[in-house]
Amino acid sequence: MPFSLHYDPLKKGGGWWMPLASIAVALLICAVFIALNGMNPLTVYGKMLQGAFGSSFGISETLVKAIPLLLCGLGVAVAYRISIWNIGAEGQLVAGAIAATAVTIYLPNLPGELYIPVMMIAGMAAGAVWGLLTAVPRTYFGVNELISSLMLNYIALLLLDYLVYGPWRDPKGFNFPGTPIFSLDQQLLTFGSSRLHVGLLFALAAVAVFAFLFAKTRWGYEMKVLGANPNAARYGGIRINRHILLVMMISGGLAGLAGMSEVSGVAHRLMYGISPGYGYTAIIVAWLAKLNPWAMVVTSIFVGGLIVGGFSVQTIGLPSSISLMLQGMILICLIGGEMLSKFRLKRKAGMSNG
Repeated sequence: MPFSLHYDPLKKGGGWWMPLASIAVALLICAVFIALNGMNPLTVYGKMLQGAFGSSFGISETLVKAIPLLLCGLGVAVAYRISIWNIGAEGQLVAGAIAATAVTIYLPNLPGELYIPVMMIAGMAAGAVWGLLTAVPRTYFGVNELISSLMLNYIALLLLDYLVYGPWRDPKGFNFPGTPIFSLDQQLLTFGSSRLHVGLLFALAAVAVFAFLFAKTRWGYEMKVLGANPNAARYGGIRINRHILLVMMISGGLAGLAGMSEVSGVAHRLMYGISPGYGYTAIIVAWLAKLNPWAMVVTSIFVGGLIVGGFSVQTIGLPSSISLMLQGMILICLIGGEMLSKFRLKRKAGMSNG
């Protein structure tokens, strides 16, 4: 053969077209499984599209799902900017939800107008602390953040179970695993009669802030240098340990804000299963957007639409878990595509053009 295949680890992955191609390939692969199940893939995809974006209710529900995905996805992207894998957004979200609920339980006499700001601060602080539990071992003891952040998710979820089944369970809740319903002062405002709440504004504000910081500040430049070459960053005087600690606090804080938004804006209580896996799904949101904050607005809405559309297909005999199958296949195709894009063909030495 006149050509040989070479892997270049320093080569950048595919361009803007790679996420679109990954989605298209994932839809084609999943269409095969849908057809094997005796259903028309076009009918199923059309039903999902109609359920997510075909009505004002569907659009509002899609945006409700997009809020925690956008906040957690932004947190995941912030960490990965310096090559830190934060797999703990799920636990950080739950920690934020627990802390925000604690404000409603232990500060019953707080002035009404202060509840939302205090709950936001508590949620972000708890998420930040949960992020530090990963960052400190990673920074000072070399502990792999993939393992520690993942294990911390289960600790947060077990703590949630303990609280809603135990000391925080509503005595008037007919044994339901959840806290008492929040008062109106403790609930985020909604738009009209929908469930869409002002947490959407929090998420969009966070995107704008971090888009500016990444593009226009020294901190953003140092993040780029540190992510591209830690050795060069160290020689350039960039304090790597401080950046890791700060970035994981920010990452956890954003996920904690997502948890606060869920309990205050959607559930209006802390309850079992407060998150259906938003922290994990946010990884797909971040990767589809190629870590671009503004692109994450689009990808979070897209993935939120998959979740809502998954509920719609139950009316035609398919389980809602089809959305999970699509999400997983999209991530597999995206990672596979990025890896394949680093290979290139090289003409072997001594081979002539003729």
